Amino acid sequence: MSQTDVISAVRRHPSAVLLFGQLLAVLTHPFLDTSVPGRAGLGVLSMCLVAAAIWAVRFTPVLAWVAAVIGVPAMVFTVLEAVLPHQDWVILASGLLHAPFYFYVSFAMVRYLYEDDRVTRDELFAVGAAFTVVAWGFAYVFAAVQVWWPGSFVGPGGDHQSWFELLFLSFTNLTSVGLSDIVPTGDHARSVVMVQQVVGVLYVALVIARLVGLTSRR
Repeated sequence: MSQTDVISAVRRHPSAVLLFGQLLAVLTHPFLDTSVPGRAGLGVLSMCLVAAAIWAVRFTPVLAWVAAVIGVPAMVFTVLEAVLPHQDWVILASGLLHAPFYFYVSFAMVRYLYEDDRVTRDELFAVGAAFTVVAWGFAYVFAAVQVWWPGSFVGPGGDHQSWFELLFLSFTNLTSVGLSDIVPTGDHARSVVMVQQVVGVLYVALVIARLVGLTSRR
């Protein structure tokens, strides 16, 4: 496959870029998060994922400039988090910026999935990408809650969880598998977790069920 073919495939399937980029970030995080250069690399990767998310939104009826307005400051704090990982104000500001951005992108992708009555290949990738984006958004919400109300989440390492541990909690909660060893102990944390549980059920009922129905009808 030539370089032109690769670029053309990426342009046709921006949701696939976002999906596989998110999964790549999950797999590489344990290797890179232990050093400053590793965190910086993860920050750069996150910036690329944000760009891919904006690219995916651009193909929906939702205005892309709104995502850009939220996403650009989020990019800045992505780098700041890599350099200053233990500064609470950086983590809080980053969470307050990243969470609405990722929720906005997931809303736009769901709108994209509801645009027509025919299931395309990119829409299949968008189902997975939108799911990971929702998980990312709630992980940033959890991080902000943990800064604002210390001790909201308790795990094997104590009452302060890393962002990756909160992402793990987000995925296990959203998928309803219940495998996380991190427990929300504060009332605010539990309220957010309950909202995510509702979102996870609605995603299966409204998005995946519709996709299966359209595929069966074909």
